[in-house]
Amino acid sequence: MYYYRYDNRTLISDKAYPNLEEISEVCASNENGMIYVLKKLDFSKSPRSFCISDPSLLSGVGEGLNLLIKKEYESNIPGWILDKINARKVMGLNIAYPGFEKAFNFSLPKVWKISIVGLGDVGTALAAGLRLLGSHRISQIGLYDTDRDKIKRSYLECSQILSDGKETYPDIVELDFNDVFDCDMFVFCVSSGVPKIGSAIEDVRVAQLEGNSKIIKQYARMARENHFKGIFAIMSDPVDILCSVALMHSNKNEKGIMDYLGLAPEQIRGYGLGVMNARAAFYAFQSSKTSRYNTEGRAFGPHGSGVVIADSIENYDHEFSMYLTEKVKRANLEVRSTGFKPYIAPALSSGTLPIISTINGEWHYSAAYINGVFWGTRNRLTESGTEFERYDMPDRLYGRLNESYENLKSIVDNI
Repeated sequence: MYYYRYDNRTLISDKAYPNLEEISEVCASNENGMIYVLKKLDFSKSPRSFCISDPSLLSGVGEGLNLLIKKEYESNIPGWILDKINARKVMGLNIAYPGFEKAFNFSLPKVWKISIVGLGDVGTALAAGLRLLGSHRISQIGLYDTDRDKIKRSYLECSQILSDGKETYPDIVELDFNDVFDCDMFVFCVSSGVPKIGSAIEDVRVAQLEGNSKIIKQYARMARENHFKGIFAIMSDPVDILCSVALMHSNKNEKGIMDYLGLAPEQIRGYGLGVMNARAAFYAFQSSKTSRYNTEGRAFGPHGSGVVIADSIENYDHEFSMYLTEKVKRANLEVRSTGFKPYIAPALSSGTLPIISTINGEWHYSAAYINGVFWGTRNRLTESGTEFERYDMPDRLYGRLNESYENLKSIVDNI
């Protein structure tokens, strides 16, 4: 290991950097704050910065979905570095990524300002949920839509959500278009081209790709122009693909060339998998054979036909898992068959609750960047970056995940 001091920060690396000020291990071990591990990775696949939550990640994030698999690590890692890792005070820095130094200034707000763009069914329900549950960590919920009447209606409705006690609530604010990035988290809830009830379209999420892509490109470029440093959250369908669209168009210059000077991959998060997990739990409770899902099961992958449900990570049963997966895939259509578009459970289970958990640094379901793809899995946001839950995963389950991952990657590679 080599130890360095740069801009009053402690850096470590397994390679020598003669242009940096070298310090002793003793000096490095006295660092009370974050330490940074320098890695040179393929910046078209790796985030600019990442949480080192496990000693095996000191060597990098690996390929594909290997990031989700528990790995052995060398036993000669100094104890003080292991202590730092356990305290989540080790951040990996991809020094091949343009502007990687910006990660030095990463910090999580104590109290968050949130902007919601798109005040249809989902956006309005999300705002109501955050008003109810965000009292301690959210100071302001800003509302924007191209329809000014929707802004006024949501402002009036959400501002009147109040108990008769002394509970404090986030302020509800009407936003102008140019103010939407004056926040810590921007939430994109715009929906264009939602198939009508009774439509023969099987995957209603993918059907919205073209319309929603056009709109999100505008906001992605706007985030770049505003040098936005917060979380760019996406709830519109198809969530995972739109994350990639946002990343791509935020990082193109005025000539349309990728320069990677816009949003960093770790700034973008997709909120769609939470409701898939909730639906799996709903169907699992209907049989004693699958009821263990709520404590042992997991959901993975995209918010759509590629979702993968595992009835149990520890005692995986392929037949039960496939049954739950198929039920979850068709849950959206089951609601639509009643004559209504599903939005209450998605807004709360994929939006409100996971966003509150993100702010609180708690485990939740969302899509984050893994080797070039925004992949839905259980994770949490820490001071050192996004930490992914890691598993001793059965081969058959990993095969299902990998197939879905590669399918999603092939779509993303062609957008």
